[in-house]
Amino acid sequence: MSGPATRLQRIRSALAEAFPNATIDVIDDSHLHRGHAGARDGKGHFRVTLTSPVFDRLPPLARHRKVYAALGTLMDSDIHALAIDAKSPRERDD
Repeated sequence: MSGPATRLQRIRSALAEAFPNATIDVIDDSHLHRGHAGARDGKGHFRVTLTSPVFDRLPPLARHRKVYAALGTLMDSDIHALAIDAKSPRERDD
């Protein structure tokens, strides 16, 4: 089964499994990129906001690497572009 709803579910599930105590928000921005060369292959454009203790004291690059690792093969099969906002709970209100 494929499509935007199940793709969002797969992304959320992968992130929830990797970051069990996280606050997770995933937004599908694919509709904003119709006709874009990278969107023609059926992959989507997403924004992810995560707040997790895992990110405490990690630099942004390390946080992004953890998110990419959590998404694994979804980065190849479902995601063309990903905007990541990853924070620790201490930074949530900054």
